[in-house]
Amino acid sequence: MNSPLVQGFTKSLAMTMLSEVGDRTFCVATILAMQYPRKSVFLGCLVSVTAMTVISALLGWAAPNLLSKEWSHHVTTFLFFLFGLRSLWEGFTEDDDDNEELEEVEKELEKDLKASSEKSKAASKADDNLKKKQKPFLTNFLSPVFLKAFSLTFFGEWGDKSQLATIGLAADEDTLGVVLGGIVGQVLCTVAAVIGGKSLASKISERLVTLLGGFLFLVFGVQSLLSPF
Repeated sequence: MNSPLVQGFTKSLAMTMLSEVGDRTFCVATILAMQYPRKSVFLGCLVSVTAMTVISALLGWAAPNLLSKEWSHHVTTFLFFLFGLRSLWEGFTEDDDDNEELEEVEKELEKDLKASSEKSKAASKADDNLKKKQKPFLTNFLSPVFLKAFSLTFFGEWGDKSQLATIGLAADEDTLGVVLGGIVGQVLCTVAAVIGGKSLASKISERLVTLLGGFLFLVFGVQSLLSPF
C-alpha cells in the first residue's frame, strides 16, 4: 500500500524522529522532567509540539495557494537538499561530543531556575491555594511547569529545520499524513525524553543522528526532484 496518506505519514514520521532525537527541545524536555513533575512536563511539551506540527502542516498546505504548484514543488525540493547538505556538513565537521547539546541546555536552564527561584517561592502559597480550588487535570494545564515546558518547547521549535521540513512536506505530500506522522514522531520523542532522556541522550551519537538525518533529507530531495508536480 503506497497511498499519499501512507507516504506522507512515513516521511513525516522518519523526518521527525531523526530531527528531534537529541535535539535542543528533546534536551529541554529531559532536563525539565528531572526537575519537575513528569506529567506536567510531558503535557506541556506534547501540547507544544502538537500545535507546532499542525501549524507547520497548515502553512505547507496553504503554500500552493500562495505560490504556484510548480514553485511550491521546487522550493520544497531545494529545502530538502539544503537541509540534507547542511546536516552532512555538520555531521562531518563538528566534534563528536554526544553530551554537548544536553550540557548547554542544562546550563541555560540552571541559570533560569536560579533567577526565578525567589519569584517562585513568593508565589508558591498563592499557587497552592489555587491548586486546592482546581481539579487535578486542570491544575496540570494551569501550572507554571506546564507553561514553562510549553513555551520553551514551542519557541525552541519555531524556525527549526524540523518545522521548515514539515512545511515543505505538507506542501508536497498528503497534509493529513504529514500531521499524523509528525504527531506520532513527536509523541515518541517526548515520551523517550521525559522517561529516560538523560540516559538516552548520553548514549546517542549526535553525529550519527545528524548524518542519518542528512541522508534522509537528500533521499527526500531526490525523490521530490524526480516526482511530477
